Amino acid sequence: MWRIGPDTRQPGRSEESWLIMRPYRWMRFFTPDPCLADIGLWCLGLGVLHGQLPIVGPRTVDRHVIVVVRAGDGWFVGEDQQRQLVRGPALLMLRPGERHTYGPDPEVGWDEIFVAFDGPAVSRYQDSGFLPRRPVTALSLTAPLEAAFGRLLDTRGREIELAASLHELVLSVRQSLGDDVELAGHSVLEALSRDAFLDLTIEQHAARLGLSVRELRAVVQRVRGQTPKRYLLQVRLERASTLLSRTDLTTRAVARMCGFNDPAYFSRLFTRLIGRSPSAYRADAVT
Repeated sequence: MWRIGPDTRQPGRSEESWLIMRPYRWMRFFTPDPCLADIGLWCLGLGVLHGQLPIVGPRTVDRHVIVVVRAGDGWFVGEDQQRQLVRGPALLMLRPGERHTYGPDPEVGWDEIFVAFDGPAVSRYQDSGFLPRRPVTALSLTAPLEAAFGRLLDTRGREIELAASLHELVLSVRQSLGDDVELAGHSVLEALSRDAFLDLTIEQHAARLGLSVRELRAVVQRVRGQTPKRYLLQVRLERASTLLSRTDLTTRAVARMCGFNDPAYFSRLFTRLIGRSPSAYRADAVT
């Protein structure tokens, strides 16, 4: 999605095997204009790395760094000297002055993106829970972060655009964190409810949310215990029930307003799942 430079994969090999066999690194660093201090955040660097990479550290940094491990395995050692397993997708949160060492498994490698940043808005984001307090956090979703990182790359280094995209990336962290999967899930459900009456496939719903179908299924299953298809059907039938009981719209009109192009199919489905035909349901609601 955000590959930089030419794709030199050999034909017939999967991306995963290529990542391990051919380490790849692209990095760019910036010196922000002091006049832009009131923007709140400024980008100091970003990069894409994957494959069998060298160990980082022991070291400290003078800036905040988000490292997103999209895939692969590795380890992390922080100031407590405890070695933690890192298994993608995961997020490493590196803070100024905190000593750390980390690296991918030498046999497996990993696929990472990183963003280095600073600014007075960082503490506000931390206090509000948008940045994790732990150095290693599992991710539930990666699509929001990948999309935000892609927009950072598209700025071509223009400082105002970098700052705006960086704010967006920090906001996307909370949606992607494993600890906040329920919060992210409710946002997904709200969007699904809004679009439930459109003539869209599950694949199209997922694309509108910036998710893969697998990610969409995982979120809805965790929050509601059902599939996206079942959830969308429930939303449609709940609206149909409301329209039947509170309006004098025809069954055909109710069906179309709830996303069913075939009124006969709607009537059969409603009868099977609700236990009464649309007309019987309306009659019972009136009495």
